Amino acid sequence: MNPARLRKLRYAMVGGGRDGFIGAIHRHAMALDQRYELVAGALSSTPDKARASGKDLGLADDRNHGSWRDLLADELQRPPEERIDLVSIVTPNHVHHEVAHAFADAGFHVVCDKPLVHTSAQAQSLVDIVAQRGTVFGVTYNYTGYPMVRQAREMVAGGVLGPLRKVIVEYNQGWLATALDDNKQAGWRTDPARSGIAGAIGDIGSHAENLMHTVTGLEIESLCADLTSFVPGRKVDDDGNLLLRFAGGARGVLIASQIEVGCENDLRLRVFGENGSLEWHQEDPNRLIHAPIDGPRVTLTRGSPWLGEAAKKATRTPAGHPEAFIEAFANVYMGVANDIHARLATGQPAARSEADYPRVEDGARGVRFIEKTVESSKSDLKWTPFN
Repeated sequence: MNPARLRKLRYAMVGGGRDGFIGAIHRHAMALDQRYELVAGALSSTPDKARASGKDLGLADDRNHGSWRDLLADELQRPPEERIDLVSIVTPNHVHHEVAHAFADAGFHVVCDKPLVHTSAQAQSLVDIVAQRGTVFGVTYNYTGYPMVRQAREMVAGGVLGPLRKVIVEYNQGWLATALDDNKQAGWRTDPARSGIAGAIGDIGSHAENLMHTVTGLEIESLCADLTSFVPGRKVDDDGNLLLRFAGGARGVLIASQIEVGCENDLRLRVFGENGSLEWHQEDPNRLIHAPIDGPRVTLTRGSPWLGEAAKKATRTPAGHPEAFIEAFANVYMGVANDIHARLATGQPAARSEADYPRVEDGARGVRFIEKTVESSKSDLKWTPFN
């Protein structure tokens, strides 16, 4: 499949208007490989702000909507050749389920930010509707898009480390060490009506869980969690510490904190096996450290010719020219585009090697992880079964 010969996929965005952060990141990422064009939107929950935001982005008046329901109704009445191919949902968490379910049920492909929804029941309803409609559903766990994360995944799957023994994943932030009552991004993340039952463990802990699972393939068997709300008056956790037991006998540690003063976006992963280890830091994403048991530590760098195919496919610039956050998002969207274009061309999904992106099932597992972590933290039992 030659992307240069394919038409751009038409997309709409729900959320992501003025004063937002993540919507612009998604749009920049989708533009990077020239596979998408923004043609419609409902960019805010406030109709006037939604339309003003759409004007900022040059949306045509008849496709610039004050609500997502108006957007969906308008797309359904258009001829199929004019309709959007997919919707990108970049709203606060509490909006995800209703919008995603409605668009998927109408036959549109969906990409949704994480965490997917508030409850496992909601997540399962999305899994079911996607299976029934046969649509694409991506979840933007963007850190899986980094080339060196994909290199780590390939090395673990290839047995380079041998049987896995221990995994340590940390997501350390300090930006919520104080109340930040007037900060829009902090406001919805610390409001359980919008964020859901969890704070830090849902916002960034879900990223940590997904990164760990993506690289290792390990399934959590049980967990022991300690969640804390350090900032006075905060209604959700801002610090989480977990012990993990995996099927097969490996052990793990997961830390997700937003009150660690001095930390910016310090996501890091260490994987230990019988024959060696791997270490990756999001703030230095173009390097992967491999320490074999019988040789010196080696630093693998993005863009090097000896990397695996998955890392090469996720690389756009030569070695030494850093690629980072937006490119990682773009790699997730590239996998989604490959899958949609394959279905348009052949009626069949793309091969997994080409359609490399987190799916609705990954989002559902992430929701279960959040629920089980909160359950464990409230329990007097040492271990809480994951399933």
